[in-house]
Amino acid sequence: MSAPWPLSAHLGYLFTEVPLERRLAAAAAAGFDAVEHPAPFEVPASRMATLLREAGLFLAQVTTGRGPEGEKGLASLPGREREVRDALARALDYAEAVACPYVHLMAGCPGADVPHQQAADTWLANVAAAIHACRDRPVEVLVEPISHATVPGYFLDRLTRLDELLPQLPKAPHVLLDTHHASANAEDAPAAIARASWRLGHVHVADHPGRHEPGTGTIDFEALLGALARTGYDGAIGFEYLPTAETEGGLDWLPAWRAMMARHAGPTCEGGTGADAAEPGKEEP
Repeated sequence: MSAPWPLSAHLGYLFTEVPLERRLAAAAAAGFDAVEHPAPFEVPASRMATLLREAGLFLAQVTTGRGPEGEKGLASLPGREREVRDALARALDYAEAVACPYVHLMAGCPGADVPHQQAADTWLANVAAAIHACRDRPVEVLVEPISHATVPGYFLDRLTRLDELLPQLPKAPHVLLDTHHASANAEDAPAAIARASWRLGHVHVADHPGRHEPGTGTIDFEALLGALARTGYDGAIGFEYLPTAETEGGLDWLPAWRAMMARHAGPTCEGGTGADAAEPGKEEP
């Protein structure tokens, strides 16, 4: 294989100089293997499937929706369960129609007036319901810790929160690990991957500080890729950064990134995800 992991362009951040439909071809021309977008629903699924096929890409993940401005998702908000179910149904139908493997259930910001345990119970119930809804579908659930430095009040704010919450579920979702959010929390992403009891499904890359291109901050991405290789991660790596200028002009990091990935290619990069290796025999959702 040319590289151990497919590289995905987050079209909510990259190639925004052109309309959404044209971003897929731009991403393919730049050398990406996949794309992702939190809410691609303005493009009908049939049209999206055609665009993906023409560009030779796949859609790596979509969200169930972020709710009204400032909510950043609904899964931890008591009383919004009907909206969560409706948004999930729409996202699952869309994902299945375009062969997207993951739907990201965003936790949201429950607000200071909601007791923490009530928000936790709501999140757990909604995640369990989402996993149940996926039981006969070729789509699985992602959850992502998002730092308070980026989204103040976000319920699922740290990687360490996963160790507290996921054991309370009969089946666990996959986890989306974001290097920028981990670094903003002073969490060591490679160490978290190495010791994880959770199943890693997707990775987001942006440097820190600044949330810009890889190489503009202080994150050790060589260590990150080493940790992914050692745990057998076989998912996509998505790039969700704020371009310092126009997207295409800022992609000079991409050849070096592929060379760095090639150094970690080998037998350990084939097979299941790192969390699968950490939890042999755990039932898949």
